[in-house]
Amino acid sequence: MTTTKAWYTNGFLALLLSIVFLAGGIAALVFGGNETEPNGWLIATGIALILLFLVTLTSLTIVQPNQAKVITFFGRYQGTITESGLWMVVPFTSKTKVSLKVRNFNSQTLKVNDAEGNPIEIGAVVVFRVVDTAKALFDVDKYEKFVEIQSETAIRHIAAHYAYDTFEGDQRPSLRGNADEVAVELSRELQARLAVAGVEVLETRLTHLAYAPEIASAMLQRQQAIAIISARQKIVEGAVAIVDSALNQLVENGVELDAERRAAMINNLLVAIVSDKAATPVINTGTLYG
Repeated sequence: MTTTKAWYTNGFLALLLSIVFLAGGIAALVFGGNETEPNGWLIATGIALILLFLVTLTSLTIVQPNQAKVITFFGRYQGTITESGLWMVVPFTSKTKVSLKVRNFNSQTLKVNDAEGNPIEIGAVVVFRVVDTAKALFDVDKYEKFVEIQSETAIRHIAAHYAYDTFEGDQRPSLRGNADEVAVELSRELQARLAVAGVEVLETRLTHLAYAPEIASAMLQRQQAIAIISARQKIVEGAVAIVDSALNQLVENGVELDAERRAAMINNLLVAIVSDKAATPVINTGTLYG
């Protein structure tokens, strides 16, 4: 089922007509009943005009901005009114209000397993709006609840396809390192799920991402260890470059060192640069050879 345009016309004319019916009906009843012998024709006319007034009232509906009215006539879908204002529709119809405004759904914090099996906590916000009122009302039961359940299902499914984080040498996308890519994938999957409800997904974003409490401490230690190893590697690479530069400068300046003195110099420089504590200088008053 898809949305179609309902029949409607200017509601102010219908309102004016209903007022005329009411005034005419009251006048006919008053004049028909005030005579010595009641005028049955006037009374019947008055009753008919009042009934027309009531029928006309049932055809009036007000549509607010960014709102739609779904019109059904004894269970049959007649169409949808999306233009704001006062309108007259077919009498005795049911008019259901559907909001077309942009809305947010903020999911609960969900506990799932990532691609590596680690328990993580994840949450997301979904920005959506209704674009097909007929599908929203007739193809699903309570489309707001449908959006909520499908959003949480999609979040769980996407989280299971990505690792929480990747480490050096691992080029796979991750939840923490590729948040934009994950959000796009979540939007694409969620749109496919919510199309049946006539809902358009405008944006999705992760609002919460963390390791589950039972492994958070261990994962923190792992991250710290990896960071320390990476930092040490950079320090060693820099120290080797500095030592190499120092030896080359000595050669360029005409200072020749034999293999033993070069080894001693390299050792001293590496210890001084790589050590995480300040080096204590030792003055050698003798020679390496004794």
